[in-house]
Amino acid sequence: MKFRSQQNQLPEVDLVPMMDVLMSVLTFFIIISMTLTGQQVMNIAPPEAQGGRDPALSDSGKKVPTLIVGLNAQRQIVMNNVPAPEAQVITSVQDFLVKNPTGIVILKADRSLTYNDVANVLELLRDTGGDRISLSVSSS
Repeated sequence: MKFRSQQNQLPEVDLVPMMDVLMSVLTFFIIISMTLTGQQVMNIAPPEAQGGRDPALSDSGKKVPTLIVGLNAQRQIVMNNVPAPEAQVITSVQDFLVKNPTGIVILKADRSLTYNDVANVLELLRDTGGDRISLSVSSS
């Protein structure tokens, strides 16, 4: 004898366990693909300067006093083509900015240096009170 409630029932498929398995497999493949690629080192050449305004010239074309600070390939700060300690550079920059309130400090860095090396010297110059610091880019 059959009851009416048993005749009309359709079978149900529970999709939750299947979704759990699919998500686990997907996670596995994502993790494996990330470990296979590893980190790739890219050598990127810095962009070349194609012109622009000379920071040593004001808007009216008059020459602005400049102080040039160098950074050589050995990561030494150079002033007047001679390596100088940080304390001497700081006092020189502060003296220059006091004597020349509209003056500009220009950092000329070696092309072989990393961005981090140049950024550290830029921070040093900024912390000395220089708010007009330019980074020199040479085409050679």
